[in-house]
Amino acid sequence: MTPASRRLVEIVLTIAAPLLLIASWEALSRSGTIDRRLWPPPSTLWGTTVELLRDGSLLTDVRVSLGRILVGFVLGAVPAIMFGLAMGLFWPVRAFLMPIATVIYAIPKIAIAPLVLIVFGTGETSKYVVVGLSIFFLVLLNTMAGVLAIDRSYRDVARNFGAGPLDLFLSVALPGALPSIFTGLRLGLGFALVVIVGTEFIDADQGIGRFIYQSYSILAINKMFVGLLVTGLMGWLLNAAIGVLERLVIPWKVAG
Repeated sequence: MTPASRRLVEIVLTIAAPLLLIASWEALSRSGTIDRRLWPPPSTLWGTTVELLRDGSLLTDVRVSLGRILVGFVLGAVPAIMFGLAMGLFWPVRAFLMPIATVIYAIPKIAIAPLVLIVFGTGETSKYVVVGLSIFFLVLLNTMAGVLAIDRSYRDVARNFGAGPLDLFLSVALPGALPSIFTGLRLGLGFALVVIVGTEFIDADQGIGRFIYQSYSILAINKMFVGLLVTGLMGWLLNAAIGVLERLVIPWKVAG
């Protein structure tokens, strides 16, 4: 199979999976196999989507949630990469921080949302902190693992040529760990979406999570499903954006 034909098959299979799921849902709902009051046919959701787009409420909620994710992403990812590089390069830093990272990483981040709300209040700051925390440890541990996987001879050669700690960070650890860093970023973005939707359930005036919860509260099932599908689309777009950024930053991985 040539690369071009394989790519074509890959695209067809990628599109076929969601289309098959939607077609099955449509058939089961219209045949009465599943209760259409709880599982409305996907074809009936289009009118609801158009209505929500016209009044602007859905786009506003999506914009608010995306803003919270992106700000929290930057706040969590940047220090996580720095600490992860340090933990991978220097064993005393790793020995000092690893127990704390392991314990906090194991705690579901949505479970600490009430504590964050108490400490930072019910404003936007608390949303940013929850997202930042949900991303931080995923990126931290993946970055550290990426540095540890680098052949030690690269560090030895750099030191032999007089490289200092900053040089090791920028010329050895960071380039070598980039594939693992992007794995952490990709996982972190998906997890951040889950966390922000859950947080907006608890305390928010706007956001896609709030939209879904309000629709559920008044049994507006069509609106609720539109919110769920839009959330899935947001996750796909965020993942695609990270993929594009990864191709730009580490083109040698794609070429390989």
